[in-house]
Amino acid sequence: MAQPAARATARRSPTVDELAVWRDYVETSEAVRRTLAAGLQSSSGISPGDYSVMLALSEAPDRELRSSALADLCGWERSRLSHHLRRMEERDLVARRQAGDDARSAIVALTDVGARIFRSSSAAHLRLVREVFVDALTPEQLEAVRTTTAALHRHLDARAAAAAPETSTD
Repeated sequence: MAQPAARATARRSPTVDELAVWRDYVETSEAVRRTLAAGLQSSSGISPGDYSVMLALSEAPDRELRSSALADLCGWERSRLSHHLRRMEERDLVARRQAGDDARSAIVALTDVGARIFRSSSAAHLRLVREVFVDALTPEQLEAVRTTTAALHRHLDARAAAAAPETSTD
């Protein structure tokens, strides 16, 4: 499949048709997100944020990660993660401890309670993902979504790399 041609001018506004596609994408992805969030909350009592944290920790060695690595995996700012972890600690889903001798760094671990709730919530959540997203699309449409999201990831990665400050190797 050919890559899209580079735009003649980077400042050109989207066309009416391009904006319509954009709006459809935003509105539909938000509706899917809201539906999945409501289903997760009603079936297990946890939020999508809780699930994201517990998923990352469940896949980590010994079910624990440095808080900075966890923030990166979740795509969250450190302060947002810290506040969210405090609420999760209050429900005994995660536990935090100091990372070695660095008082600024913490290790976040999935507790046994958190692991149990994560496992019990996953089956219902994955069934809802199938019902809301996978079953709505043909195999060909799913492949088109995969291709589209891969192109978006490559584009965003390239933008981030271009915007990153250069590091000196002196």
